[in-house]
Amino acid sequence: MQKLYVLLIFLLMAVGTHAQVQTGRDVAVTDTKSGKVRGFIRDGIYTYKGIPYGRAARFETATPPEPWQETRSSMAWGPVAPLMTPTTTVNDESEFVFDHDWGYPNEDCLVLNVWTPAIDDGKKRPVMVWLHGGGFTAGSSQELPSYHGENLAKNGDVVVVSINHRLNILGFLDLSAYGEQYATSANNSMVDARLALEWVRDNIANFGGDPDNVLIFGQSGGGAKVNTLMAMPSAQGLFHKAVNQSGAFRGGFLTRETTRALGAETVAQLGLDAGSIDRIQSVPFDTLVAAGQRAIQVVSKRLADGGETVPGFGLSWGPSVDGEVLPYQMYAPEALALSKDIPLLIGTVKNEFMPSLRSREMSYAEEEAVLEYLGNQYGENLENYLAAVKEAYPDDTRPTDLMDVDMLFRPGAVHQANLKSAIPGGAPVYMYLFTWQSPVMDGRFKAMHCMELPFVFDNIDRCDQMTGGGEEAHALAEDVSQAWINFARTGDPNHPGLPQWPKYTEAEGANMILDTQSEVRNHPDQALLDFTSQNQ
Repeated sequence: MQKLYVLLIFLLMAVGTHAQVQTGRDVAVTDTKSGKVRGFIRDGIYTYKGIPYGRAARFETATPPEPWQETRSSMAWGPVAPLMTPTTTVNDESEFVFDHDWGYPNEDCLVLNVWTPAIDDGKKRPVMVWLHGGGFTAGSSQELPSYHGENLAKNGDVVVVSINHRLNILGFLDLSAYGEQYATSANNSMVDARLALEWVRDNIANFGGDPDNVLIFGQSGGGAKVNTLMAMPSAQGLFHKAVNQSGAFRGGFLTRETTRALGAETVAQLGLDAGSIDRIQSVPFDTLVAAGQRAIQVVSKRLADGGETVPGFGLSWGPSVDGEVLPYQMYAPEALALSKDIPLLIGTVKNEFMPSLRSREMSYAEEEAVLEYLGNQYGENLENYLAAVKEAYPDDTRPTDLMDVDMLFRPGAVHQANLKSAIPGGAPVYMYLFTWQSPVMDGRFKAMHCMELPFVFDNIDRCDQMTGGGEEAHALAEDVSQAWINFARTGDPNHPGLPQWPKYTEAEGANMILDTQSEVRNHPDQALLDFTSQNQ
């Protein structure tokens, strides 16, 4: 009998360790300005998905949603922005690593998600607003399992928000020359993001958050969106701290002259004109995309023939200096002044878009093949390149490590950190370099683009196909996520789990190297940065 009693106690304790889900008509109900919403509670975290924060006719400025009377169920992901090229096939191994959730597309995609520890305790928690990657043309708030905010909210006693918004041609086709109703069309994607931040300002207190302590953070295209919001006058005051993860570039925004030319050519490709422009709102999405891509080719050739260059990676859908939403170039003194008082945490991962992932043969290439590849890239400067890489990473041993060091994202991040940290009386800048190497698939994926995301969100187990799920990864995730949480709370990422993290200055060049044994290194890859700037 005693053994049976002990076994029963053991079983009850075991059951108690599993996450409990609470649902029901009166569970997790709270107010928004548009009406009540109902979520669910898992393991003490309140979760809300697909809450509308805006509505908009195609190419028009978004406005707050229509109010609703009944409590709105908000328990499942909302629609995602349509993609120009829907995914129909994937590479098996890389898809295993990323484990995408593509969602369901709908142009009415202005929705957001919230994770919070409580909704009725009167606390004012830091708010962390996530801007997803995918450039300005793809992605969603649910695309990667790493984006899930439950663990971050639970571990940090913070409120996590993620958003969907218009992308690609729907978010950036410049029709401003065709009437006032299209005044913001060149930057509607970012106007949507601003509206989401206004929703946070007006509603997040009902979700246990502090509207006066809002962090915006994003990776890749999401990091570029962070930079764009920092340069947007009308977004000022809606956020108070910023994190840019692998999303800083030396290039600037498109110009109004270019975007209006692209808009006019798209209209012409559709057989429309100023008198029939409103018909563009009912053109099938696929037809619209095809016309836009033809227009990009036409305008790109026209610019090239005229000797003009387009900032960044060539003509594409993205933000532009329109004189209204974005009056300044990203790094213009006026734009930098707008975000003078915004603390910035910025960095990249070591390997980002690795050449070795282009084929299985390159992933496991021996030194001779790697040196042949690099020789074709750098010619007579090969030895200088190799010396710079070995100076930056003296402990690397794999031949492919010589060619997989990122110099696409890293220079832009250092450039932005230099500019911002030099502003007299400005808020602090902290810089990191994430170098931890994933063991998945024989270590083939290294510290690739997106690798830091499971660590920031403390989603190691949720993303075990990317991280391997080992103790080493869990320990680093605890340190990384706590740094982001502390930065959201105070503007300073320091905590006892990491070495003292100094503020970044161009002179000192302090970088927190995030790895199994994290350390601070000053100018860790300066020779490589110098080489890259001299050989572009």
